[in-house]
Amino acid sequence: MSAVSRLSVNVNAIAMLRNRRDLPWPSVTGLAALAMEAGAKGITVHPRPDERHIRKSDVFELSELIEDRFPNKELCLEGYPSPDFMKLVEDARPDQVLFVPDEPEQTTSDHGWDFSKDTSRLADAIAMSKDCAVTVSLFCDPDPSAPAHAAKMGAERIEIYTGPYGACYDDQDRALKELDKVVATAESAQAVGLGVNAGHDLTVENIPPLLAKAPFIREMSIGHGFTADALIHGFAASVNRFRCAMGEL
Repeated sequence: MSAVSRLSVNVNAIAMLRNRRDLPWPSVTGLAALAMEAGAKGITVHPRPDERHIRKSDVFELSELIEDRFPNKELCLEGYPSPDFMKLVEDARPDQVLFVPDEPEQTTSDHGWDFSKDTSRLADAIAMSKDCAVTVSLFCDPDPSAPAHAAKMGAERIEIYTGPYGACYDDQDRALKELDKVVATAESAQAVGLGVNAGHDLTVENIPPLLAKAPFIREMSIGHGFTADALIHGFAASVNRFRCAMGEL
């Protein structure tokens, strides 16, 4: 029997492609189902205010899909804790919410929370999510000091921003330095009792070195790299390729 998967497939890119035409394909729910049938742990989406990729309607359709067909899988909702986003969390009740410090115009999440600034809105969002029985994760830079702040605020997990590590695909020496930062942050999170997730620019090539040093990472949210891989190999095959990179198959 294969191990429980760490892979959460982010389907934002599928929604972006669909939105180029006023047509129902490619189907966000259809491809999410393919990923979960192939063994993915669950699905991650980041609905932005302008709905340029994931729409609010997608969130509810994915929630229904998982409830009806994949009750052992998980939906992770990613976003900035604005009133509109928190209403979506309250209504959709995902398994996990990842709070990110994004401005509305950002193309992607590219930095973690600055805990030295006013985080009162974030604290309120964490409390509200817990009231809804939703697991809370905070997006953190690869900085060993960050997990302690996240734990103090009441988060149950962090997701380490692995973009700087992923960007070193053509510079092995720099990649090793960035990897050490990620691992040190993961170990710091583990030391304060937080679950550890990782995400951004992870690939079948750079995942094995990361898990060799931090095998306790429990979840990896992968969108761009996964979608690029699936364009060549197919959705189901890419689930297998990433799970193999994670040592699960």
